[in-house]
Amino acid sequence: MTATNYPIRRALISVSDKTGLEDLGRALAAAQVEILSTGGSAKALAQAGIPVTEVAAHTGFPEIMDGRVKTLHPKIHGGLLARRDSDEHRHAQQVHGIPDIDLLVVNLYPFAKTVAGGGDWDDCIENIDVGGPAMLRGAAKNHDFVTVVTDPADYAKLLAEMQAQGGGTSLAFRRACARKTYAHTAAYDGAIAAWMSEQAADPLPESFGISGTRLQTLRYGENPHQQAAFYRSGPARPGVATALQLQGKELSYNNLNDTDAAFELVAEFDLPAIAIIKHANPCGVAVADDAAQLSAAYARALACDPVSAFGGIIALNRPLDAATATEIVKLFAEVVIAPAITAEARAVLAAKPNVRVLETGSLPDPKAKGLIVKSLAGGFLVQDRDAAHITAADLKVVTQRAPSAAEIADLLFAFRVAKHVKSNAIVYAKDGATVGIGAGQMSRVDSSRIAAWKADEAAKAAGSAESFAKGSVVASDAFFPFADGLLAAASAGATAVIQPGGSMRDADIIKAADEAGLAMVLTGVRHFRH
Repeated sequence: MTATNYPIRRALISVSDKTGLEDLGRALAAAQVEILSTGGSAKALAQAGIPVTEVAAHTGFPEIMDGRVKTLHPKIHGGLLARRDSDEHRHAQQVHGIPDIDLLVVNLYPFAKTVAGGGDWDDCIENIDVGGPAMLRGAAKNHDFVTVVTDPADYAKLLAEMQAQGGGTSLAFRRACARKTYAHTAAYDGAIAAWMSEQAADPLPESFGISGTRLQTLRYGENPHQQAAFYRSGPARPGVATALQLQGKELSYNNLNDTDAAFELVAEFDLPAIAIIKHANPCGVAVADDAAQLSAAYARALACDPVSAFGGIIALNRPLDAATATEIVKLFAEVVIAPAITAEARAVLAAKPNVRVLETGSLPDPKAKGLIVKSLAGGFLVQDRDAAHITAADLKVVTQRAPSAAEIADLLFAFRVAKHVKSNAIVYAKDGATVGIGAGQMSRVDSSRIAAWKADEAAKAAGSAESFAKGSVVASDAFFPFADGLLAAASAGATAVIQPGGSMRDADIIKAADEAGLAMVLTGVRHFRH
């Protein structure tokens, strides 16, 4: 009898999630495994006709304090922690009457589900498991001899392993189970710590933990020589982590990153909106007055930069219809994501089986709280999600000419797009559509010039002799440090400007806007995106 393959003769089962419990219990009983259990798990097994011994009968000590104390007993923890190859441990077991527990099957009180369901303080506290994590950690520590399973999805793997190993499990299997167990308990404790910090209005506590559940091992990361995986963490937010993939190849690292950027962008708008994204920056964005005009909005978004749009990500904030899908399939797209996709649209997209099609069911709330994490050498940065949502009431007119109602609508549209463009960001917009976008430049004036050039190129592609920037408005994600960027926009044909303000030279910028005949509004909010 060695630690390499140790047989399972006694199991302790205590689960909140009863999925697969009866099938597991029957299989263990058929393998002549003695089953110990607690509370609801024991009752469910007994009702299914599966032989089971209550933990209280095993320990000789009743459950007390409303079930808070039931498995915290030496007969439980000694049975899990005893090394089978230690004479000292074996002697202690004999003296104190502690039999081995070879298999632990535990999943924890549904703390996260209680929080998500709006549980009050007392409900959430009572759903913090104590005995479960203690047993899991002990069994995982003693994985040389004890098998520990936390996930009902692994029951079939356990039973297959036992059959292959003659009623036991291999050391490799037990080590894999132990790794998963410690990740599980870490995530559980992390969720509790995050909730308690939130209740204390302390979202950035002294100690900060990150945990997630792997959804997908990716072929590679940003580049083929990098390994990568996709994890789900924290409260569910509609998007790539919750979407149903209807067709297409497996999503890549870059697909996932770009699709997330696209879907978060279109969620900003109350009107029906479409965005085309490439390398996490928008190539074009447009809104429509109603969902029936989505295909027209797509055409206007595409017109902003039809060259860059090739191989891009297309996101909608309304159900994708057949008319819009028909236009989309005319251009190669990597991913299409929408809250819903009609049956007719699915049929159209099916003609392009390589296009990855995602349906989310709903939209993320752009104003919802959340945290963004970015890794650095030796640590990481954490910040609030940029949930600022500027409206007309937030605008401060600082020029002699006030913008018209149409200009205000376009200014707000352009500024919301700029929030999702890599800084330094400049966005030209007209009639609810982008017409030129300058992204990620070291100089704001360069971004302004690139955006104007993009507007010129798009006009040429459309056969227009006049730049798309003429008669547009322009948004800047941060203040203009000098007037040159503003004047570049005026030279391109912009008539109104939206920017945060706050520069030491604001007075000079306002004077330059007045001299150029521009209307300008300040938001007081900056939208850097690095």
